[in-house]
Amino acid sequence: MAAKYVLIVDDDPDLVETVSMILESKGYEVGKAYDGIEGEAAIKQRQPDALVLDVMMPRKNGYQLCKELKANKATRGIPVVLLTAVGEAVPTTSYSHAEGMAVEAEDFIPKPVDAATLVEAVERLL
Repeated sequence: MAAKYVLIVDDDPDLVETVSMILESKGYEVGKAYDGIEGEAAIKQRQPDALVLDVMMPRKNGYQLCKELKANKATRGIPVVLLTAVGEAVPTTSYSHAEGMAVEAEDFIPKPVDAATLVEAVERLL
């Protein structure tokens, strides 16, 4: 059986590398993108079995990308784990908890990310 493909979209290269190494060590194939536009292009090139998606990113944020994916019949079935520091950022940004609830992601994990929690979420969704 082929390895499950997980796409990680986050503007923090260190986090992308750390999460990639952890998931690869568990036998997953991992793709990487560093903002919502790159993530969208990567999904069009190869649809992932699961998506790990940061919320606060330049060019296109995770809420926007998740909402677009869930509205599209071809991509709505991709399980999405949102990584978010929004709880801490709500007072100083335009991001909100309500917006997060509206995008239909399957799971939310707060930043800083606990690696074991993230792996558990991906495994549960796959």
